[in-house]
Amino acid sequence: MSNDNGALAAAIANNVRAQRAHRRMTLDELAARSGVSRGMLVQVEQARTNPSVTTLARIGDALGVTVARLVEVADTPVVRVVGSSGVVTFQHGEGSARLLVGTDAPAILELWDWRLAPGEHHDGDAHPAGTREMITVIEGELTLTVLGQDYHVGTDEAALFSADRPHRYANRGATTCRFMMVVTEPAELPDRR
Repeated sequence: MSNDNGALAAAIANNVRAQRAHRRMTLDELAARSGVSRGMLVQVEQARTNPSVTTLARIGDALGVTVARLVEVADTPVVRVVGSSGVVTFQHGEGSARLLVGTDAPAILELWDWRLAPGEHHDGDAHPAGTREMITVIEGELTLTVLGQDYHVGTDEAALFSADRPHRYANRGATTCRFMMVVTEPAELPDRR
């Protein structure tokens, strides 16, 4: 992650603690629901680590909130303009995933700007039931894999898919792939107890 790591780690710590406390969930319960170790959760809640987007997605899914809610530094006003300093960037290899803006319930949405270098990929865990993702490729070609089936999405093409199953974004081309992604989760999440 970049963009003032200390402030961001503190915001994530406060948000995870608050969301967990609101649900009266212990660290052990959150670990069991999220698949994130108790030790990692302690580090996250004490702002001693900068968790990956996958770790944050698992925590968010277990708490029923978006990654955007977990990385939010301040309360959301009626209109929110997110400047470049408010964009959260997750580096992976030569590529990056930038969470541009997101909302929490009742309309759970996230807007992402992804870059994958040639040969890079990102494996996405299954999101909560009913989650959908929309992708449009701005540069290069993306190979989207869902349930073992590859789908090639070229420049200026788009795809919509159910993201409540494991999926992969891959750049099998010779140039950088850039794509925009919108993630939407259902307003009502099933109880995962």
